[in-house]
Amino acid sequence: MISCVGGTIGILLGIVLSEFATMMMSLPSVPMVQQMPIIVAAFCFSAVVGIFFGMYPASKAARMNPVDALRYE
Repeated sequence: MISCVGGTIGILLGIVLSEFATMMMSLPSVPMVQQMPIIVAAFCFSAVVGIFFGMYPASKAARMNPVDALRYE
């Protein structure tokens, strides 16, 4: 959930900042273009990284004996 929320915030922040930069530079001949496939790929990458690095340690810890896990803390 955290990586999905972070990905969404990053996408929204990127869109807002690119629109702001376009207005501040006032270059109508060079528009900032947000491409949907790139946005979707960025969100999916964020979600996959968050899911992997959340699930991998959790599944590894779930297979351990609780006594052994606490012993080497």
